[in-house]
Amino acid sequence: MTVSLQKGQRVSLAKRGGGSLSVVRMGLGWDAVKKRGLFGSRSQSIDLDASALLFDASGALVDAVWFSQLLSKDGSVRHTGDNLTGAGEGDDESVVVDLGRLSPGVAQIVFTVNSFTGQDFSQIENAFCRLVDETTDEELARYELSGSGKHNAQIMAKVSRDGQGGWSMTAIGAIASGRTFQDLLPATAAHL
Repeated sequence: MTVSLQKGQRVSLAKRGGGSLSVVRMGLGWDAVKKRGLFGSRSQSIDLDASALLFDASGALVDAVWFSQLLSKDGSVRHTGDNLTGAGEGDDESVVVDLGRLSPGVAQIVFTVNSFTGQDFSQIENAFCRLVDETTDEELARYELSGSGKHNAQIMAKVSRDGQGGWSMTAIGAIASGRTFQDLLPATAAHL
């Protein structure tokens, strides 16, 4: 059963029937808005990039997984590869997190999306991020990326340790500007 999240909403990631999640996948999907022209509409390519930013309890950046570093230093977080167009169905980019292997010093993981080529969100549609239990392929939570506009980045969601040994997900949906995750760090700090 999928939980459809609204901005600011938080959901526990405990498994139904008990137990805790071991491996989750954050999927990002989008489509480029078709451009209308004199000779009909045509597709365009939009290069959105998903990143996972790992923070400790004090809010310091410990590691980052993005198109230029596909694996975290401890090997627990893996980016499946860069999609340059948004073409195709389903997740266009994914970040897989092995929660059991994650360094105990990591308190939260913030997922961001940005347009490396600088195109703004008014040029995309059907954009979403979702969290999937990788062991069962069950979608746990989905957040529709709203707010199409002149921004070219968004701080999507975060997964945090909840204190009882489990995890929770919070939909953030904050608009930002920047072509890489480094550009988004000041805006991300407000959501830690």
